[in-house]
Amino acid sequence: MKRPIAIGMMPLPSSACLSDPGYYVWGASMVRDAQGLCHLLYSRWKKEFGFNAWVTHSGIAHAVSADPLGPYTHVDMALPVRGAGFWDGACTHNPSVLFHEGKYYLYYMGNTGDGKPAGSETSYNWTHRNRQRIGVAVADSPAGPWNRRDEPLVDVGAGSLMVSNPAVVARPDGGFLMIYKEVGTREPLPFGGPVVHRVALGEQPVGPFSTRPEPVFTSGTDGFPAEDPFVWVQGRKYRAILKDMEGRFSGVERALVLFESDDGLDWRVAEPCLVSDRTVKLADGTSRRYDYLERPQLHLEDGMPRILFCAARDGDETFNVHIPLIRECF
Repeated sequence: MKRPIAIGMMPLPSSACLSDPGYYVWGASMVRDAQGLCHLLYSRWKKEFGFNAWVTHSGIAHAVSADPLGPYTHVDMALPVRGAGFWDGACTHNPSVLFHEGKYYLYYMGNTGDGKPAGSETSYNWTHRNRQRIGVAVADSPAGPWNRRDEPLVDVGAGSLMVSNPAVVARPDGGFLMIYKEVGTREPLPFGGPVVHRVALGEQPVGPFSTRPEPVFTSGTDGFPAEDPFVWVQGRKYRAILKDMEGRFSGVERALVLFESDDGLDWRVAEPCLVSDRTVKLADGTSRRYDYLERPQLHLEDGMPRILFCAARDGDETFNVHIPLIRECF
């Protein structure tokens, strides 16, 4: 009998929490190199600009550890600022790394603009936000250097305002599948809407990708039901962990939930679906319920999930937690 994934979440070791003094820290993706060293690519931006400056000032940083649970040591910036004249020159955010046939592919969202932080917890720099596009950088090692392109991998199409948050997986029958977030133009600006997720297919990890017309992870007429999917293949089945914005799928607002698919195109809510209600058990026997627990990314070994990486926020504290999983918890 399949168990709820929350049962498979082991206590969080004290070493398995990445923070960065003076910075907000957010989503992270981990991959090993040929020597077994663990490389963590993660989002960070200076706290002096405010939390919502992830839209304007985020960069993708690089840290290393001998153990996938950490502790991780910051090394450098994988994708630093490269100038407002580039589509991703001012801001890079939400990394997700794929290793395939000796190459490393770093998928991310980027934008450009005037570089002015919003200065408020209730607002954004909308020029930057609405210029979000999806990119990929390629390297022979997760230590870099990363080769970026001068054009986005996925740009906006008719009826779309911005695209972001790519998740990419190699398909068992060949080719690659991407799921990404799109904000439409039907709802009032500057936010726009609805917010949907789309599936795109490509023959190569660097594309081009062709987007399918029907959105996935929908819930009736809800204009923003889900966010932040991480997608993987386990056996011959596709699985995705994502954020349940209003609890439409799990009954728990901002919970992490599980979806399943036979082909990666048509998705259904798994049974049971609850991954986490944002509560994490700690190694000292206590528990901590975070204001936000999102941007899920899995580290897999032998095709099985072993560690769940999540961005967490508690008040003005932000960090990335690396939660070990019990074997066969899926």
